[in-house]
Amino acid sequence: MSDNTEYLTNLLAGHISKTDLQVSDAQITQLIGFVRLIQKWNKAYNLTSVRDPESMLLKHIMDSIVVAPYLDQSYYIDVGTGPGLPGIPLAIMLPQTHFTLLDSLGKRVRFMKQVAYELKLDNIQPVQSRVEDFVSPHQLDGVLSRAFASLNDMLTWCQHLINENGSFVALKGQLPQQEIDELPEGFTVIDVVQLHVPTLDGERHLVKIVKS
Repeated sequence: MSDNTEYLTNLLAGHISKTDLQVSDAQITQLIGFVRLIQKWNKAYNLTSVRDPESMLLKHIMDSIVVAPYLDQSYYIDVGTGPGLPGIPLAIMLPQTHFTLLDSLGKRVRFMKQVAYELKLDNIQPVQSRVEDFVSPHQLDGVLSRAFASLNDMLTWCQHLINENGSFVALKGQLPQQEIDELPEGFTVIDVVQLHVPTLDGERHLVKIVKS
């Protein structure tokens, strides 16, 4: 780690102080460690188009961890997780919650396994698979997606992953009212939350859907 780790730590702590989130020093250290690993692997693996760590703190870390207060189940699957977003920051925030991190690209899954090893995260399980082909070995309570697909596609592709009591948590930018209006039969929106990410431009919404 280079000398500006302290700067990044203070910057992240400053962002967090503008929210109601409770984040320990150990969790902040892990979140910074995750950013460092993305930085390190990005050169060879092209994990994200965001290149500088200051922007990663906002667009990847803060944008992910503001979701933590709205996750109340035990086993989630993060579909189309990429390099582990939002699943890895949420796993750091919610150590008692288990996250299956699903992506179809092997290099991203290799990266996430290295993150699990280096940050000692035992509550994530990176898996390489297309979402429609994946069958979980254990019961999942919720499907999580961030900029993955339209609500309709998300529900169509992911409904086999959870039982009738599970929920779908879609993280969106602007409120996708047209997508909500066009939900397929058998699904109901039970919550829409406008998320606040300090100093990040643009709207952020969480849409929670259940089978009806």
